[in-house]
Amino acid sequence: MIGSIVSPELRQRVRGLATPIAVGFGRLGLTPNHLTLIGFGISIVAAVAAGMQAWLVGGFLLIVGGVFDLFDGALARATGKASKLGAFMDSVFDRAGEAVVYIGIAAACAAVDFGPGAILSASAMASAFMVSYVRAKAESLGFTAGTGMAAVGLAPREVRIVILTLGLLLAGLSGGVAPGNGGRPVLAAALGLTTVLATITTIQRIVHVIRQSPQE
Repeated sequence: MIGSIVSPELRQRVRGLATPIAVGFGRLGLTPNHLTLIGFGISIVAAVAAGMQAWLVGGFLLIVGGVFDLFDGALARATGKASKLGAFMDSVFDRAGEAVVYIGIAAACAAVDFGPGAILSASAMASAFMVSYVRAKAESLGFTAGTGMAAVGLAPREVRIVILTLGLLLAGLSGGVAPGNGGRPVLAAALGLTTVLATITTIQRIVHVIRQSPQE
């Protein structure tokens, strides 16, 4: 089974870098759940920016939100406050934050009659959600305990965020997605790539679960 583009070792190093910053937020009185909600708020602002076709702003905020997403878990681990509720909140608001950004992109594309962009945004969101659903369902049934499923598949959330961020930034630098502007093919490529890689990841995770199952 092909592993994630983001290796467990790289994931661990990034978490190590995030920990001091997360602890600093904790000293300000913020809890892991506070950080989760702040990260979701950043996603909402990014979605609004994308919906208003402020692609560069949306891309920048997506970077900030992606980095900020590291802090809630890092703070929970550093302070011994990791809990089932925190894990639940983190997972739910991660999915919600990802969804609103795709909705903002679809709305912006629809506003300038870029139908393929709106459709690709919807397909990217659907395929991304399948990645998360397969992991959640598999882990709830006892397959790949802990965070092991995160290392299965080409495009976990981190990879999807990077692709989408590049798509927004390059679309903005190419003049946006209004008729005749160069941002259309760039954004479509990013959304299409996300759809393809997320679909492959879903299949990889399904196969991973099947291989763990007793043969009936």
